[in-house]
Amino acid sequence: MKIAVLNYTGSVGKTVIASHLLAPRLSNSQIFAIESTNETAGDLGLDIDQLRGEQFGQLFRELLILDNAIIDVGASNIEDFLDHMLKYEDSHAEIDLFVLPVVSTGKAQRETIKTVSALVGLGVEPKRIQVIFNRVEGDVEDNFSSILMYAQKSGEFIANPAVAIFENEVFELLAEQRTTIADVLADKTDYRQKLREADRKNKPLINKLTNMHSLQALAKPVNRQLDKVFIALIGSNPATVNPGQNSDD
Repeated sequence: MKIAVLNYTGSVGKTVIASHLLAPRLSNSQIFAIESTNETAGDLGLDIDQLRGEQFGQLFRELLILDNAIIDVGASNIEDFLDHMLKYEDSHAEIDLFVLPVVSTGKAQRETIKTVSALVGLGVEPKRIQVIFNRVEGDVEDNFSSILMYAQKSGEFIANPAVAIFENEVFELLAEQRTTIADVLADKTDYRQKLREADRKNKPLINKLTNMHSLQALAKPVNRQLDKVFIALIGSNPATVNPGQNSDD
């Protein structure tokens, strides 16, 4: 399965979704960061190919021979990305799903609708355009009424309230530590024991150990929630091997 994560507006969590939701659950997926200025999954230690929007032709050729891919399109490159996609007739067919992260601000919701319109203009069918409600605090229906109403009225994309990632400090800690939930789950270090043994005067070490222990405590429930989001997003598509990494570990 090949999934593009994009939105005309920035700071909606595209790289978080690519790195923490999609990458651990799409086996052997190549990550393409279509970015020139902002953080990418590579900053979290994942292996990526970094391109610019104007290099869509190179990306297109790569997608033709890949089974699984994640395309993280930065807001600074989306115009070029879509413009160059238009030059390759029906090239959007090589991407199985276009995922649009959206946060609750009015601007983000308006820009998400703009992104939907651009994809529809390229010929992308509604079933291949889906929003992810991100950084949710409270009720999805209350905070994202504009998106939900537009989806129902237009029929141009899918807006499923179950596809929601809730606000959690784990994502900020992961960014600070330059790591991913998958790596935290795989790390069997007993940071509580290391804290007991550490020199309390070594503040940098103490901070690192407390952060890592906090990450371990937060990662398991968040990972289980992301499993549910992924299933709601993808369903039982046979291309999605490994739909939940170490949920019970």
